[in-house]
Amino acid sequence: MKQNSDIHRLLRIVTMVQGPGVYPAERLASELGVSERTVFRDIKKLCDTGVPVVFDERTGGYRVGTGFFLPPLQLTADEALALAVLCDDLAQKEQIAFLAPAWRALAKIEAQLPPEARAEIDAMAGHVVVRTAQADPGEGSSDVYDRMRQSIATRRSLRCEYESPASVANGVPAERESFIFEPYALLFSVRAWYALGRREGREGVRCLKLSRFSRVSTTDASYEIPTGFSVEKHLGNAWRLIPGPVEHDIILRFESPFSETVSDTLWHPTQTIEHEPDGSIIMRLRVAGLDEIVWWVLSMGPSCRVIQPDSLAQRVRDLAMTTARLYQT
Repeated sequence: MKQNSDIHRLLRIVTMVQGPGVYPAERLASELGVSERTVFRDIKKLCDTGVPVVFDERTGGYRVGTGFFLPPLQLTADEALALAVLCDDLAQKEQIAFLAPAWRALAKIEAQLPPEARAEIDAMAGHVVVRTAQADPGEGSSDVYDRMRQSIATRRSLRCEYESPASVANGVPAERESFIFEPYALLFSVRAWYALGRREGREGVRCLKLSRFSRVSTTDASYEIPTGFSVEKHLGNAWRLIPGPVEHDIILRFESPFSETVSDTLWHPTQTIEHEPDGSIIMRLRVAGLDEIVWWVLSMGPSCRVIQPDSLAQRVRDLAMTTARLYQT
């Protein structure tokens, strides 16, 4: 019984230090319910059996050395099926660019599954499908993605050349801007990949589209990602990607029957829906900035009316009138 307990604890240590968290000896001891002395003995046992658990001075915690990977154990059929759906539809079919390694990883996982689980996955093949919005295929940007990913991992800044959206939209040869970029995170949103980070000569965290980078090279200069930075904290209540400096309480009215379709979807984490007797709905949200949501409101056409704030209503009105003038004869 004692031997089984020790083996279970050793496996837990490997699982924890192989994951994304930081695990110093005191944290391992606390989560395992043992003394730090026992943790040190366990780590020595793992090293003696060929599992390279090492102390990372940069993070202050233990991690598994490069090149070692403990295969996943005891996946349920549901877990395996969920992985298969995500990897087959999103990675193999490249609905989201740069995820092909996930499909290759699935093949390795499936090879270790029991026959019953593999049979259930095969039986469901093609019967559970995920379809996303048409995304940027990422052609020509895979090297940019790799450089960004390596930069985040090694904390080495990048020298970049970038084509601004304005130059692309005007249809003139783009004057490529050169700058130093320190990426904090990679983000896939709706249709394309973006890099969030600090751009030389600009204030705050910038959001840059990967497909607009024309050249990226690694420098010898190191940088630090701000303590506590996360994509979620940075975006806050932004409608999509660009958080504005001011948050707005927004009220929208959607007329029936279009209201039924709108109410079935969670468009924003702050939204609430009120159903009216005539079949219309009132949507309330709190959004940081108006630059993105104004275009979403316009895409809803005459079925959507802005009740609050007046500043958003005015912007929708002006853009709608400008659009209407394009069709006047």
